[in-house]
Amino acid sequence: MKKLFIGLFVSTFVFTGYFSPLPAMNSALAQHKPIPPYAKWGTLALQKTHEKYPHAKIVDYLHIGRIKGPQTSTERFKLWLKDNNKEFGVFVNIEFNNETEKLVKITFQETPR
Repeated sequence: MKKLFIGLFVSTFVFTGYFSPLPAMNSALAQHKPIPPYAKWGTLALQKTHEKYPHAKIVDYLHIGRIKGPQTSTERFKLWLKDNNKEFGVFVNIEFNNETEKLVKITFQETPR
């Protein structure tokens, strides 16, 4: 009788979710997101911006989008930098060949906002 009571008690916790490991597993699976196609270019944008502004700290990052052309495409990013007391934005445009994904050029444009 005592074993039956303990078994029912444990089953109640497992099946009602109080003791179940399943919510933790579902949470971990839900947080796994696929790598976006612009990730490679975003990494390059961060790296080249750090090279151009070595003393500034990159505090924010935004992927603006892709402009697709017949031979080349351009990934556009906006990074927010802080250098001492100065904060400013930098638009980073990365142009690459559509077929080979070889880098064509990178341009930077500072902006106060």
